[in-house]
Amino acid sequence: RKRMRAGAPPPGSSRGNLGNGVHISEALPVITSASFSSGLGTGAVMAPPVRYCIPGERLCNLEEGSPGSGTYTRHGYIFSSLAGCLIKSSENGALPVISVMRETESQLLPDVGAIVTCKVSSINSRFAKVHILYVGSTPLKNSFRGTIRKEDVRATEKDKVVEIYKSFRPGDIVLAKVISLGDAQSNYLLTTAENELGVVVAHSESGVQMVPISWCEMQCPKTHTKEFRKVARVQPEFLQT
Repeated sequence: RKRMRAGAPPPGSSRGNLGNGVHISEALPVITSASFSSGLGTGAVMAPPVRYCIPGERLCNLEEGSPGSGTYTRHGYIFSSLAGCLIKSSENGALPVISVMRETESQLLPDVGAIVTCKVSSINSRFAKVHILYVGSTPLKNSFRGTIRKEDVRATEKDKVVEIYKSFRPGDIVLAKVISLGDAQSNYLLTTAENELGVVVAHSESGVQMVPISWCEMQCPKTHTKEFRKVARVQPEFLQT
């Protein structure tokens, strides 16, 4: 009688069986965080096909998994809340977390003419360097670098010498408008040469948020010290940001 070779599939079983009762067709419908390198053997070299979901598609019941990002629950089932790829991830034998991720998360980019909210990172005599954080009221996943040149600070004083340190300080939150794409060092060129643009949040040297008292000054409510700024006349739609 021939002895069965160790590790060989039992007679009558499919070669697609991965062992422990798991058929290969059951292991491939979704991307899993465990990946194929964790115990599926050397024969499993193909990447699993991606299962795409549409909003409102029923994925599984709550006994088979717990809801993750991009999903919602209703009547004991997990549904997809967006169009994207189904992902199952599990740890320590717990119920897998069912998530849906967009295939490519769209990145909002500042465009010419857009109003942006940025934070001043550094200043010198010629310009202020900023990090763009919002486009309109939409937060960016990744901040972009921008530059406000001294000639783009004020509309009424283009011919005068604008002193950057009297307009911005590092840490200030500024509303600005994109006027052009810059180079690799600055990324975006910005302007605050409108009444509605300029500093909206600034802190004094004592760390207290200052109050605007004119178009060019802010005052610390604690020490009553005044500091120069290019103050913005904030519009209602930007007050929440």
